[in-house]
Amino acid sequence: MKSRLRTHRPARVSLLTATALTSALTATLLALPAPASAATVSIAAVQGSTRKSPYAGQDVTVSGIVTAIRSTGSSRGYWIQDPVGDGNPATSEAVFAYTGSTAPATEVGNKVTVRGRVSEYYPGGSSAGGQSLTELTQPQIQSTASTGNPLPAPVVLDAASVPAAHAPSGSLESLTLNPSRYALDLYESLEGMRVQVDNARVVGASNDYDELFVTTKPAENPSPRGGTVYGSYASQNTGRVKVMSLTGSFPTADVGDVLDGSTAGPLDYDGFGGYTLQATTLGALTDNNLAAETTRAQGAGELAVATYNVENLDPTDPQTKFDRLAAGIVTQLSAPDIVALEEVQDNNGATDNGVVAADQTYTKLINAITAAGGPTYAYRQINPANNQDGGEPGGNIRVGFLYNPARVGFTDRPGGTAGNAVSVVNNGGTAALSYSPGRINPTNSAWSSSRKPLAGEFTFQGKTVFVIANHFTSKGGDQPLYARVQPPTRGSETQRGRQATQVNAFVKQLLAVQPSARVVVLGDLNDYEFSGTLSTLTAGTGLTDLPGTLPAGERYTYVYQGNSQVLDHILTSPSLSSYDYDIVHVNAEFADKASDHDPQIVRLLP
Repeated sequence: MKSRLRTHRPARVSLLTATALTSALTATLLALPAPASAATVSIAAVQGSTRKSPYAGQDVTVSGIVTAIRSTGSSRGYWIQDPVGDGNPATSEAVFAYTGSTAPATEVGNKVTVRGRVSEYYPGGSSAGGQSLTELTQPQIQSTASTGNPLPAPVVLDAASVPAAHAPSGSLESLTLNPSRYALDLYESLEGMRVQVDNARVVGASNDYDELFVTTKPAENPSPRGGTVYGSYASQNTGRVKVMSLTGSFPTADVGDVLDGSTAGPLDYDGFGGYTLQATTLGALTDNNLAAETTRAQGAGELAVATYNVENLDPTDPQTKFDRLAAGIVTQLSAPDIVALEEVQDNNGATDNGVVAADQTYTKLINAITAAGGPTYAYRQINPANNQDGGEPGGNIRVGFLYNPARVGFTDRPGGTAGNAVSVVNNGGTAALSYSPGRINPTNSAWSSSRKPLAGEFTFQGKTVFVIANHFTSKGGDQPLYARVQPPTRGSETQRGRQATQVNAFVKQLLAVQPSARVVVLGDLNDYEFSGTLSTLTAGTGLTDLPGTLPAGERYTYVYQGNSQVLDHILTSPSLSSYDYDIVHVNAEFADKASDHDPQIVRLLP
């Protein structure tokens, strides 16, 4: 397991500062005199039957068997479990003893008596809305009664044991756990205890932090490629569990791969995925040989329009990233006529020095596409005002268009700037843009610290097509699915709703002038096909959100914490009713990928 600050302690300062603070704090805690007395209680009593310990803030003495040790990173410690327990399914029989950056002075299999202070720790901070982890701080081993003891048998997590219901409503911390009814209650009742999943299918690929997600419920909303699809706010997919490893090795796994045999270890909790199986035994990886998809080429009379989030692309990225994105556009997407790009950064990326131009970024990508055998694309975009569009500070993220001038034309109308609002022009009943490209109402507060939509006027075989590229504000700050108040607050939806209202109004202006106008709205909308954002965007426009036209199991462009979900969209106006639409899965399900989003494409008969 790689050491990282975010696994346990929610430092938001530099690595050196965090390390120094953690070391100083640990040294201080270890130097504190032992409390004069500590109540001798069972581990189950410490855990209690709710999420917060009745002994929080008190010193206690407990006994149990050491079941696992985390000996690296800034969140070292060990888990101890009572092999007998109290017989109450609502109370966990295990607890984590936190030693900070100090290596634990014990061994797995030791039966120990430990004194420590009971703490409720909120990974990521209490304000993030997640749950707490009951743990012992300043732990001191009072005695070791025996060594080499067999470990308590793990609790098997599977479709039979994990409830279908996610969680009760309201503040979970005040409620008695009901592990037979609610999945979050079950996981909480097993906090720190040894658990096991067998032949677990991977539903979230392994990442740079040596973690992946598996499902304990193979039949729960499966995708054809092995994932688990998030299809509604009431379908959280309770079988998902994060897996990390205490063994020192970790597999490189894609969605659909399987950890054959048993994966077992204590059930931990962190702020980046919730309940986490810290594996002391890791199943052997069986590769399902998941392959990247390839869409068909457009016909001579079809206009192919795609959208692709290229994940903070800038010229300082390795050439291999440009080459992989280019190969994806040329081969997997079959060289679309128009590609709306999201997350294009300026010429020096995250260097915050006032540079906003991105011509080098576009040129490098276009050259890579040509080298991969694709067409020589042209591009259109508008530079944002410095540090006004959100994203990575200094990166000046924006949306833009690539287009193949051998197949489509772009109608240039000058005047579009970072702050000028494009408007709809009525040319005797035919709609046109005042600026092309032009930004939609960029000074409106809906776009504060967020990317502004870009409208462009294209022509294909003598017909005008309006394309509106978008990248709505992110879900940053929303409470997680495993929040301690249910349902979780999704505060970012408010701004996305206002953004959807702005784009909706612009589409209505186009259609009011020309009801037959051909309009494509597309991009990373950072929200689901069933969300209020999409309802607001489509209301009264006749726009069809194309992800919703696919079978339920195929609706995903992104995988987050084991949930395959839709964040990217293509929507078409009523005059574009003849289409062939495809989400092309090339990134989101893979450990090794060019971007974190999958592109998608629509072939139109305009």
